[in-house]
Amino acid sequence: MIETPYIFPVVDPTLKNQFVSLNDIRRIGFNAIITNAYLLKKRLQKVEDIHSVLNFDGVVMTDSGAYQLLRYGNIDITNVEIVNYQCEIGSDIGVILDVPTPYDAPYEKALESAEITFQRAIEVRDIIEKCTNALWTLPIQGGTHLEILQKYAIKSDSIVGYGYSLFALGSPTTLLENYMFDKVIEMIVTVRLNIRPSYPLHLFGAGHPLIMPFAIALGVDIMDSASYILYAKDGRYMTRKGTYAVKELSYFPCSCPVCSKYTVEEFNKLPKQDKWKLLALHNLYTLFRELNEIKECIKEGRLWEYLEEKARSHPAAKRAFETIKKNLEYIYRRTPREKPKGKALFILSEDSIYNPKLMLARRDILSRISRIPTKKKCIIFAPLTTKSSPKGLYKATTKECHLYFYYPILGLIPYTLINSYPFSQFEAYNEFSYSVIKDLAYTFIEYIMNLYKNLTHIVEVTLYIQNNVEWQYRFAETVKEYLQILNQKGIGIKIKILNLGNNPTY
Repeated sequence: MIETPYIFPVVDPTLKNQFVSLNDIRRIGFNAIITNAYLLKKRLQKVEDIHSVLNFDGVVMTDSGAYQLLRYGNIDITNVEIVNYQCEIGSDIGVILDVPTPYDAPYEKALESAEITFQRAIEVRDIIEKCTNALWTLPIQGGTHLEILQKYAIKSDSIVGYGYSLFALGSPTTLLENYMFDKVIEMIVTVRLNIRPSYPLHLFGAGHPLIMPFAIALGVDIMDSASYILYAKDGRYMTRKGTYAVKELSYFPCSCPVCSKYTVEEFNKLPKQDKWKLLALHNLYTLFRELNEIKECIKEGRLWEYLEEKARSHPAAKRAFETIKKNLEYIYRRTPREKPKGKALFILSEDSIYNPKLMLARRDILSRISRIPTKKKCIIFAPLTTKSSPKGLYKATTKECHLYFYYPILGLIPYTLINSYPFSQFEAYNEFSYSVIKDLAYTFIEYIMNLYKNLTHIVEVTLYIQNNVEWQYRFAETVKEYLQILNQKGIGIKIKILNLGNNPTY
């Protein structure tokens, strides 16, 4: 069994060049691996059961040799042969022989690889429907040409279920190696939007902590990578923020068994083969720790906060995050509405305004405008604090007035929702930029204009501020600017702005 999200460590099919033993992989916590069926067939003449050959009792996924096809341009095996072979050796998850799309492929070449891959999926459909011992993967090709990806995602979705159990996004490896994460994000969104959400999506070659949370946030369920070995051979030390040349480090910023045992100076004196093995082990620990941290964020409903934090760790991660922000509606439509396990909403930056938990709540409030009771004669807006709500305002005003609280990022909150999540449970920094204040003021004015349309009897709107709080003063000044613009356009809205004082009685 595999709990998603999950990343498959790539292992050598004959274990001859495998620096990390499968027992070590198991001990770290990985219960599923991926290996290369094509290389296994070339190097070993007869294999009855892949689990026995590898001496691994977990889940074994096999690739078809597409990476070798991408690297060398041709391999001496057919799609039918490799699919039959994976079925014969007892692969738990198999992949057809797709045709990878180089990241810099021109449109015609990308279209050709996507079409051939799709035709190969149809070619072996009868075989995989009979091979019931395995789940079969349907790769979608097209590279960075989003039109092609969209077309073949739709076509692939039409045949999934005919023996196929999961999709895969092909050929992002070179993009990932060059930290072109924003391009990969665009590819993921394009495919995910055009395949059914109930089927898992595999992302080939996504073995770096920087890309993992962004890919998972967009609906990637499983990944694989040989990065832990490839980086080790190149002397690269993996961290959650990026990779470093181990020879340039002064300290190991990690407490895994490898980093706890050696200092950097001691490590660099080891024989080359030993360093490769230990680096590969450390890199695997890093991947597994990242995977568990992402899972915990998902359980607590804090994945967006984690993306905000991650985006500030590397320029490539920032570009990935900015690309995600262009596809927010996709995320909002797939965000659960129940209260998460986490105790509080963290407002970490201006980007917190896009947090699905917050944005969906803000939209719900805007939808309530036309349903406000019409008997009360005034509206009062008061600032909200993070530590305590001005509850004294309740009894004094709510009998005759509508009462709202306001706060940057959070927006406007009716008093009836003040004890609801996330408005009752949030932690925030206290410095807000002009753009954040402007957003709050714009939301306030827009809300007032809508209220005037629905509550024509209202004669008084009062905005309370505390002059000793800078952001509230700037908010009031921005509101005044908006009112002046509206008045110049002939839209008359009067708002009384009052100071609460140091010890307000509301």
